[in-house]
Amino acid sequence: MQEAFLYEKCADGTVCCNLCAHRCHIFLNKSGFCGVRTNNNGVLYTTAYGNVITSAADPIEKKPLYHFFPGSKTYSIALPGCNFRCGFCQNWEISQIKKFNNGRGCRHPLEPAMIVESAIKSQCDSISFTYTEPVIFMEYAFETARIARDAGLRSVFVSNGYLTKEALELIAPFLDACNIDLKAFTDAFYIKHCKAHLQPVLDSIERIYKKGIHIEVTTLVIPGENDSSEELGGIADFICGISPDIPWHVSRFFPRYEFLNHTVTPEKTVMDAVKTGLEKGLHYVYAGNIQGRGNSTLCFKCQKELVNRSGNSSTRPEVKDGKCPSCGTDIYGVWGTV
Repeated sequence: MQEAFLYEKCADGTVCCNLCAHRCHIFLNKSGFCGVRTNNNGVLYTTAYGNVITSAADPIEKKPLYHFFPGSKTYSIALPGCNFRCGFCQNWEISQIKKFNNGRGCRHPLEPAMIVESAIKSQCDSISFTYTEPVIFMEYAFETARIARDAGLRSVFVSNGYLTKEALELIAPFLDACNIDLKAFTDAFYIKHCKAHLQPVLDSIERIYKKGIHIEVTTLVIPGENDSSEELGGIADFICGISPDIPWHVSRFFPRYEFLNHTVTPEKTVMDAVKTGLEKGLHYVYAGNIQGRGNSTLCFKCQKELVNRSGNSSTRPEVKDGKCPSCGTDIYGVWGTV
């Protein structure tokens, strides 16, 4: 175990964890909501450090990140656990692993330098902390990202956005890009399905953008839960209010975990959401997992195709010095040489 970042000791032996927006008050010999931060005799420890449960070399588009070095490879890693309890989780076997077997099945601990070495051997240009929630293993992500930066690799968070301002300040110097999952636009949805709240996620999206960290947003559209035109329009308005340049990925839901009785999201619902996002003023809206539809990057001014995508593969971006080569419009993203 490693001593945790960002916590306060209290006189009665309890501790307050300030890493995620739950800000858990943890009693002696108990764990926080995430299950991987434990109060051991008045000292907060992370039990997740080094417990990499899965790793893979992925296209960066799979995160999804469409405006961050398109066509590059990223080394994806995940540690078990999460600070949400989403019944629709697509990766529930590892995000909720402690609920079922108390974390057993993790590989032997891997030092951060070993992750960086594996990323380089896999010819990846970045490391993505993904599949589960990277905020809850911040200590490991921080050290890995720090070593990665020295080795010339970028670092990416694929996150639910439930981190505190303090946590963002800590990781920001070593964080190059984020995809934040904005699951819905009502607090009722977050309380019922995630056991969390909406506002901290909205705050994180705005803070990350203002920090100058590349950001894209994803919404998984679930029939009967968050698929109303009013709610999807609200999400588009919110993103546009921060910047119309922030890409929004709208994805279809497929029944998983505790949502097996829900139906698959109709393609029309996703395409209508894409249309709504564009009508609201967003420059880049993508139909995330509908093969062959709505995945190419176009200049929002002249509609020139800048990146053509098929699945998770993409053509070399036709963006010159961050601008459309046809009309000279600034195109949001990180387009230079990796």
